[in-house]
Amino acid sequence: MDPSISRLIGRFYAELWNAWDDAAVEQVLAQGFKFRGSMGTETSGPDGWRGYRDTIRAAAPDFHNEVIELVANDDRAAVRLLYTGHHRGVLAGIPGTGRHFQYSGAAFFTSSVGRLTSAWVLGDLDGLRRQLQPPS
Repeated sequence: MDPSISRLIGRFYAELWNAWDDAAVEQVLAQGFKFRGSMGTETSGPDGWRGYRDTIRAAAPDFHNEVIELVANDDRAAVRLLYTGHHRGVLAGIPGTGRHFQYSGAAFFTSSVGRLTSAWVLGDLDGLRRQLQPPS
């Protein structure tokens, strides 16, 4: 397995998020993985992250992450992202509307010994809420 942080981040988005692959979680995330998601939720460990992911999945079963740009240096990386999906359940405090959404974000990662150790994610929640709110 290529332990580079770029490869780990590629797997994080392609397998753990976009393919919802639970088996890959243990291969990519360190046991002490610290995660802070766009929605402000903080988790610890692979199971904590799975809980966050499953909450997002319940709100948008087709939630998709597209890596726009990735810059990495040794054990640290920054990623620019595009998130898309259909709003089916509570997301950002708003009950499901069925609307398609698209918003931008960024994430900052660290790694050690071939696993991701932390991720801090920022998303354009203002833009997301504007898309999900009923017109005034």
